[in-house]
Amino acid sequence: MKVLLATNNKHKLSEMQSILISVFGEGLEILIPSDILDAALEVDETGTTLEDNAYLKAIALFSVTLIPTIADDTGLEIIALDNQPGVKSARYSGEHGNDAANREKVLNELSGNSNRKAQFRTVICFHDGVRTLFAEGICKGEILENERGSAGFGYDAIFKPDNSVLSFAEMPASEKNAISHRGLALQELVKVFEGYNNVE
Repeated sequence: MKVLLATNNKHKLSEMQSILISVFGEGLEILIPSDILDAALEVDETGTTLEDNAYLKAIALFSVTLIPTIADDTGLEIIALDNQPGVKSARYSGEHGNDAANREKVLNELSGNSNRKAQFRTVICFHDGVRTLFAEGICKGEILENERGSAGFGYDAIFKPDNSVLSFAEMPASEKNAISHRGLALQELVKVFEGYNNVE
């Protein structure tokens, strides 16, 4: 089976590859856009929801490559901030992809706030020209008062999942993948995919 992941983010790629191979086995051929496209395909994430953005990326890449595509969008939803940054998580500080600035803004906005409950939510869209399937994964936890750990990316250093003493950035990749929002969403996608095939 061949599948295209709609990302060139090396951190996200490594995480998704590990999870997908653990589910489908070594026979799965995983491609990314830079493997098959001469120029980067920039997809404007203009959606107002995670579902919108995952769909936009999956459709755009499939239409160019005709390879079954998996795209995702992830948001950090913080209760005390009315579920912000949410769909704007990657650009919360105003500059897309500036992880350090995004974390700093969250910590500043929560300074002195005792309600630090939050969740990561990932929505995945699979599109192969015939079907469009969605799956969701949620990991609940809390925002730490200070950064901890050097692994991971994004908000990992300030997010501690429930039932753990470690932040995502302090965990080995295998431990994080087993409980993370993205891991849970990919596992759910497999169930949705199997359910669709059984109906067919």
